Amino acid sequence: MQEYAVGIFTTIATKSALKKAIKKKCLFVDGKLATTATFINGYEVISYYPALEANRSTSQKAARKLLLNLEIVYEDDYLAIINKPAGILSSGNAFKTVANALEQNLKKSKQVDAVQPQPVHRLDYPTTGLLMVGKTAASILALNKLFEGKKIKKTYVAVTIGAMQRKGVIDFSVEGKEAISFYIVLKTVVSKRFQHLNLVQLSPKTGRRHQLRKHLTALGNPVLGDATYCISDLILKGKGLYLHAFSLEFIHPFTQEKMHVEKELPLRFSKLFD
Repeated sequence: MQEYAVGIFTTIATKSALKKAIKKKCLFVDGKLATTATFINGYEVISYYPALEANRSTSQKAARKLLLNLEIVYEDDYLAIINKPAGILSSGNAFKTVANALEQNLKKSKQVDAVQPQPVHRLDYPTTGLLMVGKTAASILALNKLFEGKKIKKTYVAVTIGAMQRKGVIDFSVEGKEAISFYIVLKTVVSKRFQHLNLVQLSPKTGRRHQLRKHLTALGNPVLGDATYCISDLILKGKGLYLHAFSLEFIHPFTQEKMHVEKELPLRFSKLFD
């Protein structure tokens, strides 16, 4: 490995740089973590992911200091799924993020490529529900590939305002890019202020920023509590956004188990439809 991989990547031009990349667990051969003893026969796929080390170094400084109890919905040695609370970022440069609270809430992986746990996708700041986390370098890569390949089915539940058809497809571009969402109305109640409130199941085919919120507003049925995209006289203040990441379905990249994880709706949702 040390003799063959030097010079393949522009930022790894020397043997010492290659050794550092291997030590930092950023090099993979055919999807497996590389070591200095990895033998190259030819035709292997060698991958370099410097972002893995960047993610670890960014969060390590602050992670141990942020005390925030997170509900763990599922966890094994490779990945975890947490229930993200409203009013917190999934990750980023801010101190108060889910990423900075993960180490205190999750069990340390026993795998050789264990890293600082990191979310592998994002939920909006006001959105609640299931957020997937990678606990090893290989799992972060594998889960990212599943998301990129649209092999993880995400289902959301929202409360929307106004009369809606029972089901439909929303096909409006978001920021100039194709964006498609499917919806099914589960329940509808009459509302004095909003005329109708709907409990809606949503399945995004694409993953654009704020896609579901923008799509529902474009349809004329904004999410209840959405201060950003709702019609001004229909904004519900002080109750939060009624959008919840309800379920995740995927094939576990390491155990090959068919996973279907759900998190029940917050109580404030069900109260509207009792």
